Amino acid sequence: MLPPRAYFFIGLNAIRALSIISMLLVFASSIFVLVKDVEAVNSFMKDSSDEDLLNCDYIENSTVPNQPAGVFWAVVNRLLIIFQIIALIASEVGWPMRFFDRFFPVLGSNFGLGPLGIFQGLIAASILSHHVDDFTLVAGFFMFSLGCVNMLLGLIFRENAKAKRSITSWKEQAKGVLPKTHDLRPQFARPQSGFVSSFFTGSSEKTKVADPESNTTSGLGFGRRAEKQAGLKGFLISRPVEALPPGYVPPSRNVDAESRSSRSSSPEPRFKSSTTVL
Repeated sequence: MLPPRAYFFIGLNAIRALSIISMLLVFASSIFVLVKDVEAVNSFMKDSSDEDLLNCDYIENSTVPNQPAGVFWAVVNRLLIIFQIIALIASEVGWPMRFFDRFFPVLGSNFGLGPLGIFQGLIAASILSHHVDDFTLVAGFFMFSLGCVNMLLGLIFRENAKAKRSITSWKEQAKGVLPKTHDLRPQFARPQSGFVSSFFTGSSEKTKVADPESNTTSGLGFGRRAEKQAGLKGFLISRPVEALPPGYVPPSRNVDAESRSSRSSSPEPRFKSSTTVL
């Protein structure tokens, strides 16, 4: 059983593949229609008369309108469609994505599939609005349907659609599934260069201790003068309580007690005073 993101990945990439195929078909059909229009215009200009130019709205067997500069705009239309299809295919492939992110952001990685579907729908509508052959007609319908699907996906996933179907993001998410080992060692924060020197005095230079109530500093250190000055200002330095078990007697006290007991237990020598009579 695959996770849900796997189904999203497969489905979005399948739609991307179909979208690229539809745009390739439109690219090929646009070149085919362009060549066919040029050939039809050349044959019409050779065999037609002034009456034929006045009685027809479109040149026979082509999509070129019979109006001033009609051939020019028909060719420009097909060329623009070709260049747009190349840009859309490049955005679907994802190369070069930096170019789209900087110069054409709607097709970049920060936008979803909605703009792509809108462009596909506009191109397909401009193709289907003319009388075209069967191959161009099928390619236009195919790309219009994929454009509608992309617009729907853009509304559902919004800007996360391209990230969900990206292969690189899939690899990063797969790495995130693996368990991570945490460093259980205690973190040591290195103090600043002047942190230690602000608390300890040196042999050659007295450090300055900051007064919490004033901005002035005095080089008192941790000696008797500092303790006396702190007492005058109301600060009391209490002696820390020794962390010793109850009933603990220091070794020095044990020696003193033993010496006292030995003295008390030993009999005192009795000296008899003897007087000598001379």
